[in-house]
Amino acid sequence: MLNELVELTGGQAAFPQTDPEWNPDGQSEPGEEGFSPQTDLESADSDTGSHTDLESAETPGDGQALDAESASGPQTELEMELADDNSAQAAGDDAAEEDAEPPAPSRRRRASRKKATEAQDGGEDAPAEHPEEEQSDSGQPQKLRMPGRRRQRVVSIDAERTVETDTDRLRNDLLDLVESLKSKKILTGTIQGVERLADNPEMSYAVIYHGDFKVIIPVLEAIEEPADYRGQPKGDVLHYLLNKRLGAEVDYIVKGVDQEHNVVAASRLEAMALKRREYYFRTDRDGNYQIYEGIRAEARVISVIRAGIFVDLFGAECYIPLRELSYQRWVDAAQHYQPGQRVLVRVLEVDRSDRSHPRVTASVKQAMENPYEKALKKYVVGNRYVGTVSMVDLNGVFVSLDGGIDCLCTYPKRGRPPRGARATVRILGINHENNRIWGVITHMSTTR
Repeated sequence: MLNELVELTGGQAAFPQTDPEWNPDGQSEPGEEGFSPQTDLESADSDTGSHTDLESAETPGDGQALDAESASGPQTELEMELADDNSAQAAGDDAAEEDAEPPAPSRRRRASRKKATEAQDGGEDAPAEHPEEEQSDSGQPQKLRMPGRRRQRVVSIDAERTVETDTDRLRNDLLDLVESLKSKKILTGTIQGVERLADNPEMSYAVIYHGDFKVIIPVLEAIEEPADYRGQPKGDVLHYLLNKRLGAEVDYIVKGVDQEHNVVAASRLEAMALKRREYYFRTDRDGNYQIYEGIRAEARVISVIRAGIFVDLFGAECYIPLRELSYQRWVDAAQHYQPGQRVLVRVLEVDRSDRSHPRVTASVKQAMENPYEKALKKYVVGNRYVGTVSMVDLNGVFVSLDGGIDCLCTYPKRGRPPRGARATVRILGINHENNRIWGVITHMSTTR
Protein backbone atom coordinates (compact mmCIF):
# COMPACT_ATOMS: atom_id res chain seq x y z
CA MET A 1 0.00 0.00 0.00
CA LEU A 2 3.01 2.25 0.36
CA ASN A 3 4.33 1.81 -3.19
CA GLU A 4 3.90 5.52 -3.85
CA LEU A 5 6.73 6.37 -1.43
CA VAL A 6 9.28 5.95 -4.22
CA GLU A 7 7.62 8.73 -6.19
CA LEU A 8 7.62 11.27 -3.34
CA THR A 9 11.08 12.66 -4.10
CA GLY A 10 11.04 16.28 -5.08
CA GLY A 11 7.35 16.82 -4.36
CA GLN A 12 6.13 14.58 -7.20
CA ALA A 13 3.23 13.49 -5.07
CA ALA A 14 1.95 17.03 -4.83
CA PHE A 15 2.70 17.85 -8.48
CA PRO A 16 2.23 14.61 -10.49
CA GLN A 17 3.69 14.99 -13.97
CA THR A 18 4.24 12.69 -16.92
CA ASP A 19 7.20 14.72 -18.21
CA PRO A 20 9.59 17.22 -16.58
CA GLU A 21 8.22 19.82 -19.00
CA TRP A 22 4.60 19.07 -18.20
CA ASN A 23 2.10 21.56 -19.66
CA PRO A 24 -0.50 22.62 -17.01
CA ASP A 25 -3.00 23.40 -19.80
CA GLY A 26 -3.73 19.68 -20.07
CA GLN A 27 -1.97 18.92 -23.40
CA SER A 28 0.70 16.34 -24.05
CA GLU A 29 4.09 17.52 -25.29
CA PRO A 30 5.38 15.86 -28.47
CA GLY A 31 8.99 16.39 -27.47
CA GLU A 32 10.06 18.14 -30.68
CA GLU A 33 11.90 21.39 -31.01
CA GLY A 34 9.91 24.41 -32.12
CA PHE A 35 6.74 23.06 -30.48
CA SER A 36 3.66 25.28 -30.79
CA PRO A 37 0.25 24.87 -29.10
CA GLN A 38 -2.02 22.43 -30.90
CA THR A 39 -5.73 22.09 -31.14
CA ASP A 40 -7.50 19.16 -29.52
CA LEU A 41 -7.80 17.51 -32.90
CA GLU A 42 -4.10 17.85 -33.73
CA SER A 43 -2.97 16.66 -30.26
CA ALA A 44 -5.22 13.59 -30.48
CA ASP A 45 -3.90 12.73 -33.93
CA SER A 46 -0.32 13.13 -32.80
CA ASP A 47 -1.01 10.71 -29.92
CA THR A 48 -2.38 8.02 -32.26
CA GLY A 49 0.46 8.43 -34.73
CA SER A 50 -1.68 9.74 -37.64
CA HIS A 51 -1.82 13.07 -39.48
CA THR A 52 -4.65 15.56 -39.41
CA ASP A 53 -7.17 16.20 -42.15
CA LEU A 54 -5.17 19.25 -43.14
CA GLU A 55 -2.64 16.83 -44.69
CA SER A 56 -5.08 14.21 -46.03
CA ALA A 57 -7.76 16.35 -47.73
CA GLU A 58 -6.61 19.82 -48.81
CA THR A 59 -9.71 20.83 -50.76
CA PRO A 60 -11.57 24.15 -50.77
CA GLY A 61 -14.29 22.69 -48.45
CA ASP A 62 -11.95 21.16 -45.95
CA GLY A 63 -11.51 24.32 -43.89
CA GLN A 64 -15.23 24.56 -43.13
CA ALA A 65 -15.43 20.87 -42.25
CA LEU A 66 -12.49 21.24 -39.86
CA ASP A 67 -14.09 24.23 -38.16
CA ALA A 68 -17.28 22.29 -37.67
CA GLU A 69 -15.40 19.41 -36.10
CA SER A 70 -13.44 21.73 -33.82
CA ALA A 71 -16.67 23.35 -32.65
CA SER A 72 -18.26 20.00 -31.85
CA GLY A 73 -15.09 18.93 -30.01
CA PRO A 74 -15.00 15.09 -30.30
CA GLN A 75 -13.88 13.64 -27.00
CA THR A 76 -12.83 10.11 -28.00
CA GLU A 77 -10.52 8.87 -30.66
CA LEU A 78 -13.31 6.79 -32.29
CA GLU A 79 -15.60 9.82 -32.66
CA MET A 80 -12.70 11.80 -34.03
CA GLU A 81 -11.92 9.18 -36.64
CA LEU A 82 -15.58 8.92 -37.68
CA ALA A 83 -15.66 12.68 -38.15
CA ASP A 84 -12.46 12.48 -40.18
CA ASP A 85 -13.93 9.72 -42.34
CA ASN A 86 -17.05 11.76 -43.10
CA SER A 87 -14.89 14.74 -44.03
CA ALA A 88 -12.70 12.58 -46.25
CA GLN A 89 -15.78 11.05 -47.92
CA ALA A 90 -17.18 14.49 -48.71
CA ALA A 91 -13.85 15.52 -50.16
CA GLY A 92 -13.76 12.31 -52.24
CA ASP A 93 -17.20 13.05 -53.76
CA ASP A 94 -15.99 16.43 -54.96
CA ALA A 95 -12.94 14.82 -56.60
CA ALA A 96 -14.74 11.75 -58.01
CA GLU A 97 -13.89 12.71 -61.61
CA GLU A 98 -10.18 12.37 -60.90
CA ASP A 99 -8.71 8.88 -61.06
CA ALA A 100 -6.10 9.66 -58.41
CA GLU A 101 -5.24 6.96 -55.91
CA PRO A 102 -6.64 7.53 -52.36
CA PRO A 103 -4.12 9.32 -50.15
CA ALA A 104 -2.01 7.25 -47.80
CA PRO A 105 -3.33 8.88 -44.58
CA SER A 106 -6.69 7.14 -45.15
CA ARG A 107 -5.05 3.79 -44.49
CA ARG A 108 -3.50 5.17 -41.36
CA ARG A 109 -6.86 6.43 -40.20
CA ARG A 110 -8.40 3.00 -40.75
CA ALA A 111 -5.55 1.45 -38.74
CA SER A 112 -6.13 3.95 -35.94
CA ARG A 113 -9.89 3.27 -36.04
CA LYS A 114 -9.20 -0.44 -35.78
CA LYS A 115 -6.85 0.15 -32.88
CA ALA A 116 -9.45 2.24 -31.07
CA THR A 117 -12.09 -0.47 -31.64
CA GLU A 118 -9.78 -3.11 -30.20
CA ALA A 119 -9.10 -0.89 -27.18
CA GLN A 120 -12.83 -0.54 -26.52
CA ASP A 121 -13.24 -4.34 -26.79
CA GLY A 122 -10.52 -4.80 -24.15
CA GLY A 123 -7.62 -5.68 -26.43
CA GLU A 124 -5.24 -2.79 -25.92
CA ASP A 125 -5.35 0.35 -23.83
CA ALA A 126 -6.25 3.31 -26.03
CA PRO A 127 -3.88 6.27 -25.83
CA ALA A 128 -5.08 8.77 -23.27
CA GLU A 129 -6.31 12.03 -24.74
CA HIS A 130 -5.94 14.09 -21.60
CA PRO A 131 -2.88 13.97 -19.31
CA GLU A 132 -5.16 14.11 -16.27
CA GLU A 133 -6.85 10.81 -17.16
CA GLU A 134 -3.50 9.16 -17.88
CA GLN A 135 -2.14 10.17 -14.52
CA SER A 136 -5.25 8.90 -12.77
CA ASP A 137 -4.99 5.52 -14.55
CA SER A 138 -1.30 5.24 -13.71
CA GLY A 139 -2.04 5.11 -10.00
CA GLN A 140 -1.68 8.77 -8.95
CA PRO A 141 -4.52 9.80 -6.60
CA GLN A 142 -6.88 12.30 -8.18
CA LYS A 143 -7.35 14.40 -5.02
CA LEU A 144 -3.60 14.93 -4.52
CA ARG A 145 -3.00 15.95 -8.15
CA MET A 146 -2.44 19.63 -8.56
CA PRO A 147 -4.91 20.90 -11.19
CA GLY A 148 -3.99 23.33 -13.93
CA ARG A 149 -3.57 26.99 -13.22
CA ARG A 150 -6.71 27.87 -15.13
CA ARG A 151 -8.80 25.78 -12.77
CA GLN A 152 -7.13 27.22 -9.69
CA ARG A 153 -7.05 30.86 -10.70
CA VAL A 154 -7.95 33.19 -7.83
CA VAL A 155 -8.08 36.96 -8.17
CA SER A 156 -5.93 38.31 -5.33
CA ILE A 157 -5.99 41.73 -3.72
CA ASP A 158 -2.21 42.11 -3.49
CA ALA A 159 0.50 40.98 -5.85
CA GLU A 160 0.63 37.62 -4.05
CA ARG A 161 -2.39 35.76 -2.76
CA THR A 162 -2.48 35.37 1.01
CA VAL A 163 -5.68 33.34 1.44
CA GLU A 164 -5.08 29.58 1.24
CA THR A 165 -7.34 27.37 -0.81
CA ASP A 166 -8.14 23.75 0.00
CA THR A 167 -5.58 22.69 -2.60
CA ASP A 168 -2.92 24.91 -0.98
CA ARG A 169 -3.57 23.43 2.46
CA LEU A 170 -3.49 19.89 1.11
CA ARG A 171 -0.22 20.57 -0.70
CA ASN A 172 1.38 22.16 2.38
CA ASP A 173 0.31 19.26 4.60
CA LEU A 174 1.74 16.77 2.14
CA LEU A 175 5.01 18.69 1.90
CA ASP A 176 5.32 18.63 5.71
CA LEU A 177 4.90 14.87 5.74
CA VAL A 178 7.33 14.34 2.87
CA GLU A 179 9.93 16.57 4.53
CA SER A 180 9.62 14.58 7.75
CA LEU A 181 9.93 11.33 5.80
CA LYS A 182 13.00 12.39 3.84
CA SER A 183 14.93 14.52 6.35
CA LYS A 184 13.55 13.20 9.69
CA LYS A 185 11.97 16.53 10.56
CA ILE A 186 10.09 16.36 13.85
CA LEU A 187 6.38 17.14 13.62
CA THR A 188 4.06 17.85 16.53
CA GLY A 189 0.45 16.79 16.97
CA THR A 190 -2.21 15.88 19.52
CA ILE A 191 -3.32 12.30 20.13
CA GLN A 192 -6.99 12.52 19.23
CA GLY A 193 -7.89 8.85 19.23
CA VAL A 194 -6.81 5.33 20.12
CA GLU A 195 -7.76 2.42 17.87
CA ARG A 196 -7.45 -1.28 18.54
CA LEU A 197 -7.63 -4.05 15.98
CA ALA A 198 -10.56 -6.41 16.52
CA ASP A 199 -8.71 -9.45 15.16
CA ASN A 200 -5.47 -8.59 17.02
CA PRO A 201 -6.06 -7.12 20.50
CA GLU A 202 -2.31 -6.90 21.05
CA MET A 203 -2.07 -4.10 18.46
CA SER A 204 -3.23 -0.58 19.30
CA TYR A 205 -2.66 2.70 17.48
CA ALA A 206 -2.51 6.32 18.49
CA VAL A 207 -4.31 8.53 15.95
CA ILE A 208 -3.16 12.05 15.06
CA TYR A 209 -4.68 14.17 12.29
CA HIS A 210 -2.39 16.32 10.16
CA GLY A 211 -4.87 18.20 8.03
CA ASP A 212 -6.71 15.63 5.92
CA PHE A 213 -4.05 12.97 6.61
CA LYS A 214 -4.56 10.38 9.33
CA VAL A 215 -1.32 9.69 11.19
CA ILE A 216 -1.21 6.37 13.02
CA ILE A 217 1.48 5.48 15.57
CA PRO A 218 1.70 1.85 16.75
CA VAL A 219 1.61 1.45 20.51
CA LEU A 220 5.22 0.19 20.67
CA GLU A 221 6.29 3.28 18.70
CA ALA A 222 4.18 5.63 20.83
CA ILE A 223 5.10 4.70 24.43
CA GLU A 224 8.06 3.10 26.12
CA GLU A 225 7.33 -0.49 27.03
CA PRO A 226 7.14 -1.00 30.82
CA ALA A 227 9.66 -3.32 32.44
CA ASP A 228 7.00 -5.19 34.46
CA TYR A 229 3.45 -5.96 33.36
CA ARG A 230 2.54 -7.24 36.86
CA GLY A 231 0.89 -10.36 35.55
CA GLN A 232 -1.52 -8.50 33.27
CA PRO A 233 -1.94 -9.20 29.52
CA LYS A 234 0.55 -7.21 27.49
CA GLY A 235 -2.05 -5.90 25.03
CA ASP A 236 -4.35 -4.66 27.82
CA VAL A 237 -1.56 -2.85 29.65
CA LEU A 238 -0.27 -1.11 26.53
CA HIS A 239 -3.80 -0.17 25.48
CA TYR A 240 -4.45 1.33 28.94
CA LEU A 241 -1.22 3.35 28.87
CA LEU A 242 -2.04 4.64 25.41
CA ASN A 243 -5.54 5.69 26.47
CA LYS A 244 -4.06 7.66 29.38
CA ARG A 245 -2.26 9.77 26.76
CA LEU A 246 -5.39 10.86 24.91
CA GLY A 247 -5.20 14.59 24.32
CA ALA A 248 -1.44 14.73 24.89
CA GLU A 249 0.81 16.78 22.64
CA VAL A 250 3.57 14.56 21.22
CA ASP A 251 6.36 14.68 18.63
CA TYR A 252 6.63 12.18 15.79
CA ILE A 253 8.59 11.39 12.63
CA VAL A 254 6.90 10.10 9.49
CA LYS A 255 7.92 6.60 8.41
CA GLY A 256 5.59 6.06 5.45
CA VAL A 257 2.84 7.77 3.45
CA ASP A 258 -0.10 6.15 1.66
CA GLN A 259 -1.40 8.88 -0.63
CA GLU A 260 -4.27 6.80 -1.98
CA HIS A 261 -5.93 6.47 1.42
CA ASN A 262 -4.39 9.57 3.11
CA VAL A 263 -2.86 7.40 5.84
CA VAL A 264 0.56 8.08 7.37
CA ALA A 265 2.67 5.81 9.59
CA ALA A 266 4.86 7.53 12.19
CA SER A 267 7.06 6.91 15.21
CA ARG A 268 7.11 8.92 18.43
CA LEU A 269 10.02 7.09 20.05
CA GLU A 270 12.34 8.00 17.19
CA ALA A 271 11.44 11.68 17.57
CA MET A 272 12.09 11.46 21.31
CA ALA A 273 15.51 9.89 20.70
CA LEU A 274 16.48 12.76 18.40
CA LYS A 275 15.44 15.34 20.98
CA ARG A 276 17.33 13.59 23.77
CA ARG A 277 20.53 13.65 21.76
CA GLU A 278 20.01 17.33 21.02
CA TYR A 279 19.17 18.58 24.52
CA TYR A 280 20.95 16.15 26.87
CA PHE A 281 24.18 15.15 25.12
CA ARG A 282 25.05 17.92 22.68
CA THR A 283 27.02 20.82 24.12
CA ASP A 284 27.67 24.36 23.02
CA ARG A 285 31.06 25.99 22.51
CA ASP A 286 31.55 26.34 26.25
CA GLY A 287 30.80 22.66 26.86
CA ASN A 288 27.40 23.26 28.49
CA TYR A 289 24.34 21.08 27.97
CA GLN A 290 20.99 22.62 27.17
CA ILE A 291 19.31 20.65 29.98
CA TYR A 292 21.17 20.56 33.28
CA GLU A 293 20.50 20.64 37.02
CA GLY A 294 18.80 23.80 38.27
CA ILE A 295 17.50 25.08 34.92
CA ARG A 296 13.83 25.82 34.41
CA ALA A 297 12.24 24.33 31.31
CA GLU A 298 8.86 23.88 29.73
CA ALA A 299 7.41 20.37 29.78
CA ARG A 300 4.36 18.69 28.30
CA VAL A 301 1.87 16.82 30.46
CA ILE A 302 1.30 13.50 28.70
CA SER A 303 -0.46 11.46 31.40
CA VAL A 304 -2.17 12.16 34.72
CA ILE A 305 -2.90 9.81 37.59
CA ARG A 306 -4.17 10.48 41.09
CA ALA A 307 -0.70 10.45 42.68
CA GLY A 308 1.07 12.66 40.13
CA ILE A 309 1.73 13.48 36.49
CA PHE A 310 4.02 12.25 33.72
CA VAL A 311 5.71 14.90 31.61
CA ASP A 312 7.73 14.84 28.41
CA LEU A 313 10.82 16.94 28.99
CA PHE A 314 12.50 17.21 25.57
CA GLY A 315 12.30 13.53 24.78
CA ALA A 316 12.71 12.24 28.34
CA GLU A 317 9.64 11.15 30.29
CA CYS A 318 9.72 11.77 34.01
CA TYR A 319 7.22 11.32 36.82
CA ILE A 320 6.44 14.22 39.17
CA PRO A 321 4.72 13.13 42.40
CA LEU A 322 1.88 15.01 44.02
CA ARG A 323 4.07 16.61 46.68
CA GLU A 324 6.19 18.31 43.99
CA LEU A 325 3.24 19.82 42.13
CA SER A 326 2.20 22.53 44.57
CA TYR A 327 3.03 24.01 47.94
CA GLN A 328 -0.52 23.30 48.96
CA ARG A 329 -1.86 19.92 50.01
CA TRP A 330 -3.52 18.23 47.05
CA VAL A 331 -5.34 14.93 47.01
CA ASP A 332 -5.85 14.25 43.31
CA ALA A 333 -3.57 15.59 40.58
CA ALA A 334 -6.30 15.00 37.97
CA GLN A 335 -8.26 17.89 39.46
CA HIS A 336 -5.52 20.31 38.50
CA TYR A 337 -3.81 18.86 35.41
CA GLN A 338 -4.79 17.08 32.23
CA PRO A 339 -2.90 15.71 29.21
CA GLY A 340 -2.02 18.37 26.68
CA GLN A 341 -1.08 21.08 29.18
CA ARG A 342 2.34 22.69 29.33
CA VAL A 343 3.93 23.32 32.69
CA LEU A 344 7.06 25.04 33.91
CA VAL A 345 9.39 22.70 35.81
CA ARG A 346 12.77 22.95 37.49
CA VAL A 347 15.23 20.19 36.67
CA LEU A 348 16.52 18.73 39.93
CA GLU A 349 18.79 15.96 38.65
CA VAL A 350 20.00 14.54 35.31
CA ASP A 351 21.60 11.10 34.99
CA ARG A 352 23.47 10.74 31.68
CA SER A 353 25.02 7.33 32.38
CA ASP A 354 22.76 5.72 29.78
CA ARG A 355 23.06 7.66 26.54
CA SER A 356 19.91 6.05 25.17
CA HIS A 357 17.67 6.88 28.14
CA PRO A 358 18.82 9.71 30.41
CA ARG A 359 17.06 9.90 33.78
CA VAL A 360 15.54 13.23 34.79
CA THR A 361 14.02 14.40 38.07
CA ALA A 362 11.91 17.56 38.00
CA SER A 363 9.57 19.61 40.18
CA VAL A 364 6.72 21.96 39.37
CA LYS A 365 6.44 23.78 42.66
CA GLN A 366 10.16 24.57 42.84
CA ALA A 367 9.94 26.30 39.48
CA MET A 368 7.63 28.92 40.99
CA GLU A 369 8.05 31.34 43.85
CA ASN A 370 7.36 30.03 47.34
CA PRO A 371 4.03 31.60 48.30
CA TYR A 372 4.66 31.19 52.03
CA GLU A 373 7.44 33.78 52.05
CA LYS A 374 4.99 36.44 50.90
CA ALA A 375 1.65 35.20 52.21
CA LEU A 376 2.72 34.65 55.80
CA LYS A 377 3.21 38.39 56.12
CA LYS A 378 -0.54 38.88 55.63
CA TYR A 379 -1.59 37.01 58.75
CA VAL A 380 -1.30 37.93 62.43
CA VAL A 381 -1.37 35.47 65.32
CA GLY A 382 -4.64 35.53 67.32
CA ASN A 383 -6.87 36.78 64.47
CA ARG A 384 -9.48 34.90 62.44
CA TYR A 385 -9.43 34.29 58.68
CA VAL A 386 -11.68 32.46 56.22
CA GLY A 387 -10.49 29.56 54.09
CA THR A 388 -11.48 26.28 52.40
CA VAL A 389 -10.77 22.77 53.62
CA SER A 390 -8.25 21.33 51.16
CA MET A 391 -7.32 18.02 52.76
CA VAL A 392 -7.93 15.89 55.84
CA ASP A 393 -5.33 13.32 56.94
CA LEU A 394 -3.86 11.84 60.11
CA ASN A 395 -2.10 15.09 60.97
CA GLY A 396 -5.29 17.13 61.03
CA VAL A 397 -7.37 19.40 58.81
CA PHE A 398 -5.63 21.61 56.24
CA VAL A 399 -7.44 24.86 55.45
CA SER A 400 -6.36 26.72 52.31
CA LEU A 401 -6.05 30.45 52.96
CA ASP A 402 -5.67 33.32 50.54
CA GLY A 403 -2.24 33.44 48.95
CA GLY A 404 -1.89 29.70 48.30
CA ILE A 405 -0.90 28.52 51.77
CA ASP A 406 -2.44 25.87 54.06
CA CYS A 407 -3.10 26.26 57.76
CA LEU A 408 -2.89 23.04 59.76
CA CYS A 409 -5.76 22.81 62.24
CA THR A 410 -6.77 20.24 64.83
CA TYR A 411 -9.94 18.19 64.41
CA PRO A 412 -12.95 20.28 65.44
CA LYS A 413 -15.29 18.98 68.15
CA ARG A 414 -18.22 19.02 65.76
CA GLY A 415 -16.65 16.31 63.63
CA ARG A 416 -14.40 15.97 60.63
CA PRO A 417 -15.27 18.55 57.97
CA PRO A 418 -15.58 17.46 54.30
CA ARG A 419 -13.14 18.64 51.68
CA GLY A 420 -14.28 21.91 50.09
CA ALA A 421 -16.16 23.16 53.16
CA ARG A 422 -15.81 26.81 54.16
CA ALA A 423 -14.11 27.29 57.55
CA THR A 424 -13.09 30.15 59.83
CA VAL A 425 -9.63 29.70 61.31
CA ARG A 426 -8.04 31.42 64.30
CA ILE A 427 -4.25 31.60 63.85
CA LEU A 428 -2.31 30.17 66.79
CA GLY A 429 1.27 30.32 65.47
CA ILE A 430 3.51 31.14 62.49
CA ASN A 431 7.01 29.81 61.82
CA HIS A 432 8.68 31.99 59.18
CA GLU A 433 11.81 29.88 59.02
CA ASN A 434 10.04 26.61 58.18
CA ASN A 435 7.12 28.33 56.40
CA ARG A 436 4.50 26.80 58.68
CA ILE A 437 1.23 28.17 60.03
CA TRP A 438 -1.28 26.46 62.35
CA GLY A 439 -4.53 27.25 64.13
CA VAL A 440 -8.01 26.01 65.10
CA ILE A 441 -11.36 25.96 63.28
CA THR A 442 -13.89 28.17 65.04
CA HIS A 443 -16.70 28.03 62.51
CA MET A 444 -17.52 25.74 59.61
CA SER A 445 -20.20 25.64 56.89
CA THR A 446 -20.56 22.77 54.42
CA THR A 447 -21.29 23.37 50.73
CA ARG A 448 -24.36 21.88 49.08
